[in-house]
Amino acid sequence: MKLFSSRIPEQPRPGGVREMLAIAAPMVVSSACDTIMTFTDRLFLARIGPELMSAAMAGGLTCFMLTTFFVGLMGYTTALVAQYLGAGRKVMCAVATVQALIVCVVAYPLILACRPLAHLLFDYSGIGAEQLGPQKIYFDILLNGAWISLVRTCLSGFFSGIGRTRVVMVSAMVAMIANVAANYVLIFGKLGFPALGIAGAAYGTIIGSLCGLAVMIAAFFAPRNRTEYAVTQALRYDRAVMGRLLRFGSPAGVELFLNLLAFDALILVFHACGVAAATAITVVFNWDMVSFVPLLGIHIGVTSLVGRYMGAGDPDTAHRATMSGLRLAWGYGCCTLILFALGAEPLVGVFRPQGDPGAFADAQPLAVFMLRLAALYVLADATSLVFSGALRGAGDTLWAMIISVGLHWALVAAVMVMLRVFHLSVVHAWVALCLLVLVFSALFYLRYRSGQWRSIRVVRAPEDSQPLVTDGLHETPDL
Repeated sequence: MKLFSSRIPEQPRPGGVREMLAIAAPMVVSSACDTIMTFTDRLFLARIGPELMSAAMAGGLTCFMLTTFFVGLMGYTTALVAQYLGAGRKVMCAVATVQALIVCVVAYPLILACRPLAHLLFDYSGIGAEQLGPQKIYFDILLNGAWISLVRTCLSGFFSGIGRTRVVMVSAMVAMIANVAANYVLIFGKLGFPALGIAGAAYGTIIGSLCGLAVMIAAFFAPRNRTEYAVTQALRYDRAVMGRLLRFGSPAGVELFLNLLAFDALILVFHACGVAAATAITVVFNWDMVSFVPLLGIHIGVTSLVGRYMGAGDPDTAHRATMSGLRLAWGYGCCTLILFALGAEPLVGVFRPQGDPGAFADAQPLAVFMLRLAALYVLADATSLVFSGALRGAGDTLWAMIISVGLHWALVAAVMVMLRVFHLSVVHAWVALCLLVLVFSALFYLRYRSGQWRSIRVVRAPEDSQPLVTDGLHETPDL
C-alpha cells in the first residue's frame, strides 16, 4: 500500500464550478461584508426610530445613484483587465486600472456639483419632515466621501479581473469591522463620544471605507504587482486603453445610473405613501439586499472568467463558466427563497424599535406579506445576474444596458400609475413589481442564448493580425 501518491493533483476544469468558486467565493464574502455594513447602519438607526432608518436608505441610495455612472464605467475594469490577462498582455492590466483612476479625478467634482439637484429631489418627493431633515444630513456626509468608493471600485476591478479576489475580500472584511465598530460608537455615543445619530452612521461608513481602501492600495503597490504587472510603469495616460474603457464601459455606466435612478424613484414613491409604507418597504429591501448583494460576487466571478476566456478566444469555455456560475447562483437562491418564505415574521421583527413600536406596528403585517412575495423572484434575480455578467464579460454591454434599463423604468412606471393614478394599495403595487421582475431573467437569457456575444472582440492577443472589434451589432476598427 502506497502512503504517498506520485500522481499530479488534478487541475480544475477550465470554466468549471471549482474554478468559478475560486474567484466567486471571496467576492461573495466581500459582497456579504458590504451588505452587513449597510444593514448595520439601518439596524442601529431603527433602534432610535423607523424614520431614521428610512432616511438612511433613501439618502444612501441617492448618494450612490449620483456616482453610479462612474461606478459602472470604472466597474468595466474587471472585464477589460480579464480580457488583457486572457490575451497574455499582463502589463496592460495595470494600465487599464490607471485609466479608471484618471476617470475618478474627473468624476469627483462633477458628483459634488449634483448636490443641489438631490436636495431638490428630496424636497419635491413628498417625504415627511421627520425623515427629510435627517435624510439630507446623511446624504451630504456620504457625498463628500464619494471619492473613496470610486477608487475602491477601480482597484477592486483590477484584482477581480486578474482573479485575486481574496484581496477584495480582505479589504471588504476590514471595512466591515471598522464600519460596524464606528457606527456603534458614533450613533449611540459610546467611549466618550457624543451620540451623533444618523450623522454618526454616515461618518462610520466613511471610516470603514477608508480602512478598506488602505488595504487595496497596499496590495496594488506590493512588490508582487510591481514585478508581475509593472504597476509603477503603468502610471500614465494611455489613449487607446482609455478609449476601450470609455467605449465598452459607458453603456455599463449609463445602465447602472439609470437603474439606480429608477430604484431611487421607486423608493421615494413608496416612502411618499406614509410612514407605515416607508417602514415596510425599507425593511423588505434591507432583506432583499441580503439576498441580492452576495449574488453580485457570483456576477463578478462570471464577468471575470468570461472576459478571460473571451480574451483568449475561447467562447466555449466562457459558456461553461457561465453555466457554472448559474449552478452556484441557483443554489444560493434556493436557500434564500426558503428563508424568506418560512421566516418572514422573525426577519421583519429584527427591525422592531426599542420602546414604543409606533409606526412599526402598523408596518409589520405589510412587511411580512411583501417579504414572502419577494421570495418568488429570488431565483429570477440570480438568473439575471449570471447572464448579464456573461454578456458584460464578453463585451455585449449595449444590449445588457437596453434590457436592464428598460425593465427598471417599466417597474417605476407601473408602480407610479397604480399608486398615483389609480390610487391602488401598496400591496397591489408590490404584486405587480414582483411579477415584472420575473421578466428580467427571461430577456437576459434570450439575449445570451442568441450567441451574439461569441463574436465580440474587445482586445486582441499580440499575435493577432486582424485589428477588429465587434460589439454584436456591427464591426469597427480596434481602438
